Amino acid sequence: MNIRQRHAVVVDLGFGDAGKGATVDRLCRAMGATTVVRFNGGAQAAHNVVTDEGRHHTFAQFGSGALVPGVRTHLSRFVLVDPLALAAEARHLAGIGVRDPFGGLTVDRRALLTTPYHAAANRLREQARGSGRHGSCGMGIGETAAYALDHPEDAPTAGDCAAPARLTAVLSRLRARLAGQLGLPVAQLGPPVEDCLPAYRAFAQAVRLTDEEHLPQVLRRERVVFEGAQGVLLDEWYGFHPYTTWSTTTFANASTLLAEAGAAADALRLGVVRSYTTRHGPGPLVTEDPALDAALAEPHNATGPWQGAFRRGHFDAVAHRYALGASGGADALAVTHLDAPARAHGLRFCDAYDFAGGEIRDLTPAPTG
Repeated sequence: MNIRQRHAVVVDLGFGDAGKGATVDRLCRAMGATTVVRFNGGAQAAHNVVTDEGRHHTFAQFGSGALVPGVRTHLSRFVLVDPLALAAEARHLAGIGVRDPFGGLTVDRRALLTTPYHAAANRLREQARGSGRHGSCGMGIGETAAYALDHPEDAPTAGDCAAPARLTAVLSRLRARLAGQLGLPVAQLGPPVEDCLPAYRAFAQAVRLTDEEHLPQVLRRERVVFEGAQGVLLDEWYGFHPYTTWSTTTFANASTLLAEAGAAADALRLGVVRSYTTRHGPGPLVTEDPALDAALAEPHNATGPWQGAFRRGHFDAVAHRYALGASGGADALAVTHLDAPARAHGLRFCDAYDFAGGEIRDLTPAPTG
């Protein structure tokens, strides 16, 4: 693998699950990268890495290069940080041989905090949708983003974990407001605030909270892989509503971080696709074919209690071209699951839709917003 640029940005050009974790792991090894920067999403990410010696981890908030010795993780200000889920992930990493996972983690203090109250509200709203469920992961990601838009001064951040008085106040207001929106007594929405505080204090002590100067310094002295979460076809602006995420899943956030460091032209833009198109949960999957399910079964993607079924279809070039256009193009593509055609005989390639009597090869992205 010959990579001329100093850094790389990995983005999924589908609905997620394209193989970003394995791609990031491979890039870290090939480039000699020492830091993985997460630039969107939060604890709902599920990026699987299986090493040659058989170690497996599903990466959510830690960067997918963490199984490579010496590779650290930085959670940028665009990540929604869930310290409780992060602690569980760190325990698993330690259990498979990663020494001191928190010791290699830095977190931008401006990153929004996802709490049990966001998650509880998320699940209650999704349950209330009944047959019209959106396929949420049930982790509170959309609630975190929506609350920050509605109450920007009161939205808890990672930095608040080191300020107990402020954290207590903003969590109390958050819990009360969400309970009010749902028509519930406050006591019914998640645990008491005082029960959560020790975990947040422990988080603030375990990680290094950074300011806006940290990442530009890293980018100047190290090689970095930027790891995106989910996929462009789920993007908050370019996905197909209502089956979208409250997150920018294109190259945009990584481009902003690189530009702030004066490194805008110093990164390879890498789009990732499978050799077939998948989707986790409800929403459009034009080329879906249940006949592929048995042949393309895999151990790390299955039906989830919140997202729903893991679905498979033939390669949808129309959808992936749309994602590429919405992302502003890529320098290269990584194609994963290349064994699929040998496993699923009859796997096909969709290059156009027959729609209302006409052929459609390209969907044109609308301007953002």
